[in-house]
Amino acid sequence: MAKKPHHPKKGKPGKAKKGMSKKTKSGQRKKSAVDKQVKNPDAPMRLNKYIANSGICSRRDADIYIASGNVRVNGEVITEMGYKVKLTDDVRFDGRRINPEKKEYILLNKPAGFYVTGSMEKNNRTVMDLVSRATKSKVTPVGSFETSAMGLLFFTNDGTLKKKLARTDIRQIYEIELNRNLKPADLDQLREGLSLEDGFVSPKEVNYVDNKSKRHIGLELHSSKPRIVQRAFKKLGYEISSLDRVVYGGLTKRNLPRGRYRHLTPQEIINLGMA
Repeated sequence: MAKKPHHPKKGKPGKAKKGMSKKTKSGQRKKSAVDKQVKNPDAPMRLNKYIANSGICSRRDADIYIASGNVRVNGEVITEMGYKVKLTDDVRFDGRRINPEKKEYILLNKPAGFYVTGSMEKNNRTVMDLVSRATKSKVTPVGSFETSAMGLLFFTNDGTLKKKLARTDIRQIYEIELNRNLKPADLDQLREGLSLEDGFVSPKEVNYVDNKSKRHIGLELHSSKPRIVQRAFKKLGYEISSLDRVVYGGLTKRNLPRGRYRHLTPQEIINLGMA
């Protein structure tokens, strides 16, 4: 990537930052160009503002990058100042596609009975119904989760983080109820690890839950493989009656009731990116 240009001059003190919406006399904020584009993808936006809203650099620096040929729109190098783009355009900075949409990070405590993917055509309830009011941005859940499963489910529109988490053996803790008591010999086998069709799975920790029957199991593992918990117990001859993910990465269900969501804090986003 080209080096960031150096600018000795600074903006006037007290002047509103570029890209921030200004308040009207009534105290309400005017809609930004990004807000308008979310509602109307054909609404135009200056290319330098598009780049700045994507978090690459300031609008002034963006003008220099544009003039230097660092930016392509729909495959064509654009060096024209004041060039306008639409949300549907393919805008690339140094070969990487960028998007001015605000990055969102949402954690849901999923109830049982909600689909994570598909089944929209059958009018089934999906997790998207539960987070529909959380943001206007197009967020999607990270990873797969059974319809019958409960617990933590993470949503974002940050493609870079989604890809990272998909390749990362992220820490997860489950509270599990089986269809029958787990035999001590099978508990020992789980602790030693199992060979599944897509590789070896070795829980970080697994044990009976205190003060409950031996049908109730606590399990911690670091994996991103789909349905790995269900497949592990099925290999041992057990069916899962209830599955609740209580920890995902460093995120917990604390103060998050079933069926509710919350936005991650800046520090939680950083921690999740380092998971």
